[in-house]
Order: sequence, then C-alpha cells, then structure tokens
Amino acid sequence: MDFYTQQNKWKLILSLLGVILILSSLWYSNLLVNNVRERERENIRLWARAVHKRADLVKTTDLLFSQLQVEERKKVALLAEAHKRINKKDLDEDLTFYFDIITSNTTIPVIQTNRNKEILGSMNVEDNLDSIKILNGDLLASFSQYPPVEMDYFNNEKFYLYYKDSRIFTETQKMLEDLNRSFINEVLTNTSSVPVIITDSSRKAVLYTGNIASKKDSDSLYIQHLLIKMQNRNTPIEIELGGGQKQYIFYSDSALLTQLTYYPIIIFIAIGLLLMFAYLAFHTAQTSAQNKLWAGLAKETAHQIGTPLSSMLAWVELLRSNESIQAHLVEFEKDLNRLEIISDRFSKIGSTPKLEYLPIYEVISEVITYLKTRSSKKVNYYLRADIKDSTKAKIPLNAQLFAWVIENVCKNALDAMSGNGSIEIVLSEDEKHVFVDISDTGKGIPKSNFKNVFRPGFTSKKRGWGLGLSLAQRIIQHYHKGKIFVKNSVINQGSTFRIMLKK
Repeated sequence: MDFYTQQNKWKLILSLLGVILILSSLWYSNLLVNNVRERERENIRLWARAVHKRADLVKTTDLLFSQLQVEERKKVALLAEAHKRINKKDLDEDLTFYFDIITSNTTIPVIQTNRNKEILGSMNVEDNLDSIKILNGDLLASFSQYPPVEMDYFNNEKFYLYYKDSRIFTETQKMLEDLNRSFINEVLTNTSSVPVIITDSSRKAVLYTGNIASKKDSDSLYIQHLLIKMQNRNTPIEIELGGGQKQYIFYSDSALLTQLTYYPIIIFIAIGLLLMFAYLAFHTAQTSAQNKLWAGLAKETAHQIGTPLSSMLAWVELLRSNESIQAHLVEFEKDLNRLEIISDRFSKIGSTPKLEYLPIYEVISEVITYLKTRSSKKVNYYLRADIKDSTKAKIPLNAQLFAWVIENVCKNALDAMSGNGSIEIVLSEDEKHVFVDISDTGKGIPKSNFKNVFRPGFTSKKRGWGLGLSLAQRIIQHYHKGKIFVKNSVINQGSTFRIMLKK
C-alpha cells in the first residue's frame, strides 16, 4: 500500500509538472501569437486609413478633373458658337472676337466637309488625314458626339464643321479612369492580404472581390454571408469615385490573422494528443510487461508445485495398502486434489483457456461449499439467483479459473470481516449480461482505493502479497472478456464487488 501511495504522489507531482510545462508553453506561444496578431491588426488599421486617404485623394482629383472637363466643354461650345455667328448673313457686329476664338483653338479637333462629307480641311486632328478623302466609319463616329455646325458659302454651297472634345479633355478623362482603376486594383490586391469586397451604394450588389478563395468568390450565398461578417467586424469604408456614385469597401481580418487566432488551440490539442498517445504507449508497454511477468511467475509456480505433488501422489498410492490410515488418507487425497487444481490454475495463466457453456450457479455453489468447510463457523454464506432457471442458465466459463476468482473475492471478504460476518452472492441479468454481486459485512474500502485494490501488491493487511484481486481482474478481463469492479462500499459496513460477464 505504501508503494502505491508513493506512486500516486509521484504521479501527482509529474502531472503537476506536466500541467505547468503545458501552461507555460501555451502562455508563451499565446504571448507571441498576440504580439504578431496585434501587429497584423495594426497593419490592417494602417491599410484602412491609407484607403481612406487614397479615396479622399481620388475624390479630390475627380473634382478637379470635373472642373477641368467643364471648362473644356465650355471651350467646345464657344468654338461652335463662334462658327455659327460668323456663318450668319447680314451680321453688322464686329466679328473680330469670334475670329480670334477660332484661330486661337489649339486643342479642339475640327474637320471641315462639304455636304457629301468630303474632307476639305482639319485642325488639331492627331490622325493623318492625307489619305482619307471621305469622313465615314470610325472617324465619323468619333466626331459624332456633337451635331456638326452648318455653314453657308457662295452659290448656296454648304460646309459642315465636325468637332469633338478637346485632347486635354480626353486625356483627362482617361487619366481619371486609370486613377480609379488603379485605386480599385490596389485595394483588391493589397499587400496585407486583407479579404475585400466592394459593393455599390446599396451595399448588396457586389462589384469587385479580392483575396477571397477563387472557388468561393462565385458563390453568392457565401459572399452575402461574408459581407455580414465583415460589416459586423469592421465599419465599411465609403468611397466616391467618378460619376458621383458611392461605393463601399468591406474588409475583414487577413488569412494570417485568422490562422493566428486558432494557433493556440491547435497547439493545445497537439500537446494533448501527444501526451495521450505517450500515456497510452507507456501504459500498453507496462501492461504487456506485467502480463509477461505474471504468466512467467504463474508457470514457474505451477512447475515448482508439480514436482513435489507428483512425489506425494506416488506416496499415497504406496500408503493405500496400510489399512490403519485409510480414514486420514481420504482427507489427505482431498488436499492433494486441491493442490492439483491450484497447479492447473497457475498453468493456465498466460495461455488461452478453453471456455465452455456451464451453469454459473452450480460453479459458484461448489466454491461456497468448499469455502464453508475452510472458514470460521461465524461466517454465513448466502447464494441467491434473480434469474430464470438459475440452475440451467449457462454462460461461457472456464470453471477452474472462474472458481478461483470467486475464492479470491470471498477470501478478501473474510479478511475484511476478521472471520465474523456474512457473505451474500446474488446473480442477476439483463439482455446481454449476467451479474455476480458479492457483498460482505467487513470494514469497507475508501472510495479513493476502489481501483487500487486490483493493483498487484496493494494490500491493507500486515501479511499477504496483495495478488488475489489482481489475479481475479486479469482472469475476468483477459480470459472471460468481462469486468470486475467495486460496486459500492461503506466504511465499517461492508463492500460489494460486481462481476459482469457476457451471456
């Protein structure tokens, strides 16, 4: 018992050290993860602020470009009006101002044609028109944004001036589109790997997605669910690009930050699994070694008993001719037969015993009959069966080994009662099992020792090796595939052991 007390203390100490080691590792790893997580979140916050600033810059640039576009459009309208004014007949006002407007035009593309659209001249046109005689096709389409200015000349000849937005206006428009496109691309492919969704002003119609798994970005249900999660985690960024249309940028934690969130949990599970597998491996190796030791010890015991037992059996045969000792010889033969049974029991340890369908009630009854003649008269035995046809109910048993189990449990009960009390054995059943409850009126077992009583060497007696219940457990579990355990126990009132066997 002292051995197991010390063993339990060492187990407790080692368990505490293991827990401290695990908690320390988890604390330190969690500290590192939190530091990296905070840096990652700061990166995301910096990214969000940068997006705000860039969006404001784009918006301001868009306003400046819009003002420039308005001014350029005014120039186009003024040029068209100048041509119309000059073309009017009987005009008494001074036309110098309008001529100055026309001659000062260096940016607005103009093409002059006759009524057949034959090109007569051009100004500020980038394309080389030397080889083009007729205004048609793509060239006509590009100059059809505004209606042409009709001009009357001599002999009722009419000319037409086709014009379009100035080069500055066109280049400004292109620059603004490039700026918006660049802003969207930078938001979507950000270096912080932040998942991004850009929606329209309704916050429902998805315009762009970035850093989202390619297989999921086409799943509308997933995207809508992700939008809700993003909105709950971070306030969407409102932006206003070209055209005055509002858009919203939804974003969430980066993939790295999400992985870091679960890292401590994964570490904890990994360490737990490692410790569990280590314990199982150690326990399995220890159990295997104990089984080999038990088997070797049992076989050696059977061998040691067998040699003098054979000699004693031979002496019995020689003494049969002596009539004066026949009465004593009968009792002597009973003990020799008992020794043979014990030797046979030990020889079966370590090998696979043969199980037969036997009436369990009769096997237990024979054991009780044997124990009654070898225990105190102050001990009462009771055998009761709460099963149908108890004398015929058969289950797979090895009679010698199972009888050994009943003997060991009962002898343990006799020691607990100090030879004075009662032992009651009750048989019961359910659909799949038969139960054997062995109760005594002894001193009881502390609840903390319910499992220790089955360990080799555990005993509360001054004498004894503490092997009986350990052998009983091995016989029930390893050979009969059943269970044996302390069902209940009350100090100074008694204990009940339960054996559970498959039918």
